[in-house]
Amino acid sequence: MRKPIYVRELTAEEQQSIEAGLRSAEAFTLRRCQIIAASARQEQVPSIARSLGCNEQTVRNAIHAFNGSGVATLTRQSNRPHHITVAFSAEQAEQLKALLHRSPRDFGKSTSVWTLELAAEVSLAEGLTESRVSREAVRTALQRLKVSWKRAKKWITSPDPAYAREKTRATA
Repeated sequence: MRKPIYVRELTAEEQQSIEAGLRSAEAFTLRRCQIIAASARQEQVPSIARSLGCNEQTVRNAIHAFNGSGVATLTRQSNRPHHITVAFSAEQAEQLKALLHRSPRDFGKSTSVWTLELAAEVSLAEGLTESRVSREAVRTALQRLKVSWKRAKKWITSPDPAYAREKTRATA
Protein backbone atom coordinates (compact mmCIF):
# COMPACT_ATOMS: atom_id res chain seq x y z
CA MET A 1 0.00 0.00 0.00
CA ARG A 2 1.22 3.48 -0.86
CA LYS A 3 2.20 5.90 1.84
CA PRO A 4 -0.26 8.83 1.75
CA ILE A 5 1.14 12.10 0.43
CA TYR A 6 0.46 15.54 1.84
CA VAL A 7 1.67 19.03 1.12
CA ARG A 8 4.63 20.25 3.10
CA GLU A 9 4.20 22.58 6.05
CA LEU A 10 2.77 25.89 4.79
CA THR A 11 4.37 29.23 5.54
CA ALA A 12 2.24 32.18 6.62
CA GLU A 13 2.54 33.79 3.17
CA GLU A 14 1.55 30.54 1.45
CA GLN A 15 -1.43 30.17 3.78
CA GLN A 16 -2.57 33.72 2.87
CA SER A 17 -2.16 33.00 -0.86
CA ILE A 18 -4.24 29.83 -0.55
CA GLU A 19 -7.00 31.63 1.37
CA ALA A 20 -7.05 34.36 -1.28
CA GLY A 21 -7.16 31.69 -4.00
CA LEU A 22 -10.21 30.11 -2.40
CA ARG A 23 -12.07 33.33 -3.32
CA SER A 24 -10.67 33.43 -6.85
CA ALA A 25 -12.92 33.63 -9.91
CA GLU A 26 -10.35 31.58 -11.85
CA ALA A 27 -11.46 27.90 -11.75
CA PHE A 28 -7.92 26.51 -11.99
CA THR A 29 -6.68 28.61 -9.06
CA LEU A 30 -9.74 27.77 -6.96
CA ARG A 31 -9.35 24.02 -7.57
CA ARG A 32 -5.62 24.04 -6.80
CA CYS A 33 -6.20 26.01 -3.59
CA GLN A 34 -8.95 23.61 -2.53
CA ILE A 35 -6.61 20.66 -3.08
CA ILE A 36 -3.73 22.25 -1.18
CA ALA A 37 -5.96 23.38 1.71
CA ALA A 38 -7.48 19.91 2.05
CA SER A 39 -4.06 18.28 1.97
CA ALA A 40 -2.80 20.73 4.60
CA ARG A 41 -5.70 19.51 6.81
CA GLN A 42 -4.20 15.99 6.38
CA GLU A 43 -7.03 14.72 4.16
CA GLN A 44 -5.93 11.82 1.98
CA VAL A 45 -5.83 11.90 -1.82
CA PRO A 46 -8.89 9.67 -2.49
CA SER A 47 -11.00 11.72 -0.09
CA ILE A 48 -9.94 15.02 -1.69
CA ALA A 49 -10.61 13.68 -5.17
CA ARG A 50 -14.08 12.45 -4.20
CA SER A 51 -15.06 15.71 -2.50
CA LEU A 52 -13.87 17.86 -5.42
CA GLY A 53 -15.10 15.52 -8.15
CA CYS A 54 -11.73 15.11 -9.83
CA ASN A 55 -9.27 12.34 -10.50
CA GLU A 56 -6.88 11.15 -7.78
CA GLN A 57 -3.92 11.71 -10.10
CA THR A 58 -4.96 15.35 -10.50
CA VAL A 59 -4.75 15.73 -6.72
CA ARG A 60 -1.35 14.02 -6.59
CA ASN A 61 -0.03 16.21 -9.41
CA ALA A 62 -1.18 19.37 -7.60
CA ILE A 63 0.42 18.29 -4.31
CA HIS A 64 3.73 17.36 -5.96
CA ALA A 65 3.75 20.63 -7.94
CA PHE A 66 3.07 22.69 -4.81
CA ASN A 67 5.73 20.85 -2.83
CA GLY A 68 8.22 21.59 -5.61
CA SER A 69 7.36 25.13 -6.68
CA GLY A 70 5.16 26.64 -3.99
CA VAL A 71 2.48 29.24 -4.71
CA ALA A 72 3.59 29.61 -8.34
CA THR A 73 1.61 26.45 -9.06
CA LEU A 74 -1.67 28.07 -7.99
CA THR A 75 -2.01 29.97 -11.27
CA ARG A 76 -2.42 28.38 -14.65
CA GLN A 77 0.75 28.22 -16.70
CA SER A 78 1.09 27.77 -20.44
CA ASN A 79 0.20 24.26 -21.59
CA ARG A 80 2.23 24.49 -24.79
CA PRO A 81 4.82 21.76 -25.19
CA HIS A 82 8.27 22.67 -23.89
CA HIS A 83 9.91 21.33 -27.02
CA ILE A 84 8.60 20.19 -30.35
CA THR A 85 10.14 17.30 -32.18
CA VAL A 86 9.69 17.11 -35.91
CA ALA A 87 9.04 13.74 -37.48
CA PHE A 88 10.90 14.65 -40.67
CA SER A 89 14.20 16.52 -40.80
CA ALA A 90 14.71 18.94 -43.69
CA GLU A 91 16.52 16.24 -45.69
CA GLN A 92 13.84 13.65 -44.91
CA ALA A 93 11.11 16.10 -45.93
CA GLU A 94 12.80 16.59 -49.29
CA GLN A 95 12.99 12.81 -49.70
CA LEU A 96 9.28 12.61 -48.82
CA LYS A 97 8.48 15.20 -51.47
CA ALA A 98 10.48 13.23 -54.05
CA LEU A 99 8.73 10.04 -52.94
CA LEU A 100 5.34 11.67 -53.53
CA HIS A 101 6.28 12.45 -57.14
CA ARG A 102 6.37 8.72 -57.79
CA SER A 103 3.34 6.50 -58.08
CA PRO A 104 2.23 4.59 -54.97
CA ARG A 105 2.20 1.54 -57.22
CA ASP A 106 6.01 1.76 -57.34
CA PHE A 107 5.87 0.82 -53.67
CA GLY A 108 3.46 -2.09 -54.11
CA LYS A 109 0.26 -0.19 -53.29
CA SER A 110 -2.98 -0.89 -55.13
CA THR A 111 -3.86 2.76 -55.73
CA SER A 112 -2.31 5.44 -57.89
CA VAL A 113 -3.41 8.33 -55.66
CA TRP A 114 -1.43 9.52 -52.62
CA THR A 115 -3.11 10.18 -49.30
CA LEU A 116 -1.43 11.47 -46.16
CA GLU A 117 -2.02 8.10 -44.48
CA LEU A 118 -0.45 6.26 -47.40
CA ALA A 119 2.50 8.66 -47.43
CA ALA A 120 3.07 7.98 -43.70
CA GLU A 121 2.93 4.22 -44.32
CA VAL A 122 5.36 4.32 -47.25
CA SER A 123 7.76 6.70 -45.46
CA LEU A 124 8.12 4.10 -42.70
CA ALA A 125 8.53 1.24 -45.18
CA GLU A 126 11.18 3.18 -47.13
CA GLY A 127 13.11 4.06 -43.96
CA LEU A 128 12.47 7.81 -44.00
CA THR A 129 11.18 7.61 -40.43
CA GLU A 130 12.12 5.31 -37.57
CA SER A 131 8.52 4.78 -36.45
CA ARG A 132 5.04 5.24 -37.83
CA VAL A 133 4.13 8.93 -38.07
CA SER A 134 0.71 10.54 -38.16
CA ARG A 135 -1.00 12.12 -41.15
CA GLU A 136 -0.50 15.47 -39.42
CA ALA A 137 3.26 14.90 -39.28
CA VAL A 138 3.33 14.30 -43.03
CA ARG A 139 1.15 17.35 -43.67
CA THR A 140 3.38 19.53 -41.46
CA ALA A 141 6.54 18.33 -43.20
CA LEU A 142 5.04 19.19 -46.58
CA GLN A 143 3.82 22.54 -45.28
CA ARG A 144 7.39 23.43 -44.25
CA LEU A 145 8.36 22.80 -47.89
CA LYS A 146 5.53 25.12 -49.03
CA VAL A 147 3.57 22.21 -50.53
CA SER A 148 -0.14 22.53 -49.80
CA TRP A 149 -2.08 19.35 -49.29
CA LYS A 150 -5.82 19.66 -49.54
CA ARG A 151 -6.81 16.32 -51.00
CA ALA A 152 -5.39 13.15 -52.50
CA LYS A 153 -2.76 13.89 -55.11
CA LYS A 154 -2.27 12.39 -58.51
CA TRP A 155 0.93 13.84 -59.91
CA ILE A 156 0.88 14.21 -63.67
CA THR A 157 4.18 13.21 -65.20
CA SER A 158 5.40 12.14 -68.60
CA PRO A 159 8.42 10.18 -69.83
CA ASP A 160 8.93 12.86 -72.51
CA PRO A 161 12.25 14.67 -71.83
CA ALA A 162 10.72 17.98 -72.93
CA TYR A 163 7.69 17.56 -70.63
CA ALA A 164 8.99 19.81 -67.82
CA ARG A 165 9.76 22.67 -70.24
CA GLU A 166 6.41 22.34 -72.02
CA LYS A 167 4.49 22.14 -68.74
CA THR A 168 6.21 25.26 -67.39
CA ARG A 169 5.42 27.19 -70.55
CA ALA A 170 1.77 26.02 -70.55
CA THR A 171 1.09 26.79 -66.88
CA ALA A 172 3.08 30.06 -66.62
